[in-house]
Amino acid sequence: MNESLGKPIDRVDGRLKVTGAATYAAEYQIKNLAYGAPVLSTVTKGRIKDIDIQQAEKMPGVIGVMTSENCMMLHSPSGSDPGSGKFAEKDLLPLQNDRVLYGGQYVAVVVAETAEQAEQAAAVIKITYEEQKPVVGFEANFATAYQPGSGLGGAKTQEKRGDADAAMKSAAITTNETYTTPVYSHNAMEPHATIAEWNGDKLTVYDATQSVMGVQGLLSTILGVPKENTQVYALYIGGGFGSKGFTWANTLLAPMAAKQFNRPVKIELKRQQVFSAAGRRTQTQQKIGLGAGVDGKLTSIKHDTISETSFVDEFVETAGVATSMIYSSPNVEVKHSLVRLNRGTPCPMRAPGESVGMYALEVAMDELASKLKMDPVQLRILNHSDMDEQKKKQFSSKYLKECYQRGAEAIGWSNRNVEPGTTKQGNLLVGYGVATATYPANRSASSAKATLFADGHAEILCGTQDIGTGTYTVMTQVAADAFGLPVDKVNVKLGSSSYPKGAQSGGSQVSASVGPPIRAAALGAVSKVVKIAIADPKSPLFGKKEEDIIANNGHIQLKDNANKGESFMAILSRKGMDKIEASAKTDVSTRQQQQSSPAPDGSPEAKIEAESKTNAAVQADEKTDRKDYVFHSFGAQFAKVLVDPDLGTIRVEKISSVMDIGTVMNLKTATNQIMGGILFGMGMALMEETKYDPNNGRLVTRDLAQYLVPVHADIPEIDVQFIEKPDPFISPIGARGIGEIGVTGMAAAIANAIYNATGKRVRDLPITPDKLIV
Repeated sequence: MNESLGKPIDRVDGRLKVTGAATYAAEYQIKNLAYGAPVLSTVTKGRIKDIDIQQAEKMPGVIGVMTSENCMMLHSPSGSDPGSGKFAEKDLLPLQNDRVLYGGQYVAVVVAETAEQAEQAAAVIKITYEEQKPVVGFEANFATAYQPGSGLGGAKTQEKRGDADAAMKSAAITTNETYTTPVYSHNAMEPHATIAEWNGDKLTVYDATQSVMGVQGLLSTILGVPKENTQVYALYIGGGFGSKGFTWANTLLAPMAAKQFNRPVKIELKRQQVFSAAGRRTQTQQKIGLGAGVDGKLTSIKHDTISETSFVDEFVETAGVATSMIYSSPNVEVKHSLVRLNRGTPCPMRAPGESVGMYALEVAMDELASKLKMDPVQLRILNHSDMDEQKKKQFSSKYLKECYQRGAEAIGWSNRNVEPGTTKQGNLLVGYGVATATYPANRSASSAKATLFADGHAEILCGTQDIGTGTYTVMTQVAADAFGLPVDKVNVKLGSSSYPKGAQSGGSQVSASVGPPIRAAALGAVSKVVKIAIADPKSPLFGKKEEDIIANNGHIQLKDNANKGESFMAILSRKGMDKIEASAKTDVSTRQQQQSSPAPDGSPEAKIEAESKTNAAVQADEKTDRKDYVFHSFGAQFAKVLVDPDLGTIRVEKISSVMDIGTVMNLKTATNQIMGGILFGMGMALMEETKYDPNNGRLVTRDLAQYLVPVHADIPEIDVQFIEKPDPFISPIGARGIGEIGVTGMAAAIANAIYNATGKRVRDLPITPDKLIV
């Protein structure tokens, strides 16, 4: 066996990216391409009385202007699952009426021969509005808050066990504090972009999306085009962080304009437009109440969250989603409420729910430790939950205590002074902080096709996508090991809706979802070759048992005799075959523990499902009993900070992060993902904040000159470690997704370190210097 899995091999797409050969959505060279420039509303609420497009239409290069008065009518979207296509604002399909419900809403699109001509014409369009009074101000509208039925994917928004109120009243030690987080913006390196081209009644779309399959399904529904006539490509994506998991207006407007003006059309958003019309993390206020005995054992946990959503859709930031399972307590109550504001709709942003929720809960745990005069690490170990007490199920695997122990050693926790503000490094105050990290280990049904060629190389097709996380590389390793081939002999193709249906890149699920069918398909192809060999009198493996044969370095051979075997090339060539193919679908979900709906008869997916019934790897995977387990990843975040007591400036000197994520698929890309999450958490804690005008609700923060993110000069020493123990139940690979867990707990660890350094508890993010010197 080649056994490349886990090794820190370089990204297989690395050279393409650094040389510019990787083609992103906005970069396709399409013949006769026209350019679309969106026109955004300048009022927060109202109706459009008049759009004067005459001057714009006369400008050089302008092909036409698309408005609500002349554009095609759309069909309502049917679903809300991002993997199957989720339009971000179901009650505001673009240009379908004259309503304006937030500032920056699309109200027209100018199409021209060049991007510059389109933008210039868009700037001269005159719009007269009938303004209405908008609902603005988060805290000002708490009186209108309501409790939503459920969150994304059916997540529960209200959880309860025991009697948290009664237990809180009788608790020896309590904390009751309020924590706030602002609106955060994703700011992926690649802004949203779409190119659409019609060829008769067939549509081809190049889109910056986290779900090629979801976009295909959504475009088919909303535009009324048969799915088989809709092709979506997303070969390379420059980050998404959740914002490209939903589908936004640009993805619909490009094919609408292309149809209307009979030209391929590209719409590429400017950074300012991404802020207003492509999602964000919602603002929250979280009240955390903790009750404990004098020994530190939790007796009551209360987590009450208010967040905001739009008037055109409902998104719930389930900040309390982890609270019911992360610590042991007989009495827990979690509530979520929503306030509707005239803003664009929020959406998932890297670790939605857990990122902001674990910030509040973990700072509250630090405050409880201070009251108890107990070490914060010991408090967490004392309240370690051995099972999910809300669901009353065991974790598939959990090594969180080891994460605490290794992280504390790595950060130098023994140097931490219990008394805040007493440790100095020169004239700077030194502080240490800790927080728990967690995120669900999701897995969903996915399919793949494997082809083994007679020349000795292999190919994998899967309709998932690589959003910059290393999916191409990791899946190449999975396939190479299953084929018994070197990594450089395997070509993994992703990002096309014509491939077998793969998982959406969201919810940290791609590795766990598409890895098993890719493995199974590759093993299926090898099995077909083995069957040919053992039935062929000319083969040295003639008459041998399949279970006694393994694939290794382009050959099949006996397990106990490497000299007894032959190459794939020899076997296929002897039979006059240029290739052999196998497909597989693994129908496994860690969320509902239920199978997906069967594919339509005669469809490519139906054929894959039929072949999977005879695939031994698929059958063994699907027969694994998972119903008694819940699937989560865990980790411990440790931070060391230096604070200038006079200026309030904060320097994160070191981060130690220890993660329990099952099998490490690739040490290099895994470390890269956790480091990225750490920097996300640093920005969340110290600098990021999207602001709105309190008078009219319009965006104030609209670009990276105003919205601060960590840069190279901010980066501390980062130590990332992994427990490296496979999850025995999630899949044969044993890996859980890690794209999001690195964010969770990071803001809290930094906030707790700042308190340890200064003795000042700041509960409102971001923690900026002015909040430390008042």
